[in-house]
Amino acid sequence: MLQTPNQTETLTLELPNLMASPAFGKALHVTQAQFEALASANRDLRLERSSVGELIVNPPTGGETGYFNIKISYFLVKWVEEEGGNGIPFDSSTGFRLPNGATRSPDAAWVDRERWESLTPQQRKGFLPLCPDFVVELRSPSDNLSELQTKLLEYLDNGVRLGWLIDPQNRRVEIYRPGRDVEVWENPTELSGGDVLPGFILGLGRLWT
Repeated sequence: MLQTPNQTETLTLELPNLMASPAFGKALHVTQAQFEALASANRDLRLERSSVGELIVNPPTGGETGYFNIKISYFLVKWVEEEGGNGIPFDSSTGFRLPNGATRSPDAAWVDRERWESLTPQQRKGFLPLCPDFVVELRSPSDNLSELQTKLLEYLDNGVRLGWLIDPQNRRVEIYRPGRDVEVWENPTELSGGDVLPGFILGLGRLWT
């Protein structure tokens, strides 16, 4: 059940086919305005909207995935705050309105400070009208790998400069960069931000354990 606000009261809206899956039937499509109203009224849910308006509801993560998520965010923030990473980090609750019309919430993201400062104060308060420079998607045990891979390719098409798809169960990482083939690393010990996030190193030994 999702809530949808109107001017005088809060209504409840039964949505039996929220997920884009044959098990749930036909996907529900919403406009950008409808999506923003639903997201505002359901802040405890992590909602996304595809480029064709499909509403996507991501369930809460399990404990292990949540732990991995916060560790990645911690190391990203630490790099920004302590090592002068010239940009703004974001957690998994942040919505980004991509140029293709989708609204996505990567598990972790980073935006170059110049791009952040180009936004108006009002734009900063809502879903950010841009694609991050850097994104991380962390695969949970229930995630479909091909859907995550499609999501990373969507980020590339919309301007991301570096994307990591991290699969802790298989100790596997896919690296996405514009104009290059996807790199697949088996059991890497660390990841480097390269020229997008100079000096940022994510030690995966601390993530796998």
